[in-house]
Amino acid sequence: EVQLVEFGGGSVQAGGSLTLSCTASGFTSGDYAIGWFRQAPGKERERVSCVSSADSTRYYSDSVKGRFTISSDNNKNTVYLQMNSLKPEDTAFYYCNAVIIKYYYWGQGTQVTVSS
Repeated sequence: EVQLVEFGGGSVQAGGSLTLSCTASGFTSGDYAIGWFRQAPGKERERVSCVSSADSTRYYSDSVKGRFTISSDNNKNTVYLQMNSLKPEDTAFYYCNAVIIKYYYWGQGTQVTVSS
């Protein structure tokens, strides 16, 4: 069974930093992509960042490029999202996501709130 357990999130002032972590189980062999989506109230869920297990290619949305960094600790089966220079528009519910073949798996989500 695929499981994604998230930690981190919280409230911070603009310009601050937060780190999200996502520990995966049930699929850590084979090719997959793992990372984060986010969803703000009234908006569609959008992919923020992900990393490929096949070649470690990293993706960042234009809105977070240069501010967020995704990294992984394969020994701990954990992926981290370091979020720096946070903006109020980064406020959203962040979901850890794994894509295995064509299937999407989701963590429980965690709230990130950035105040101005």
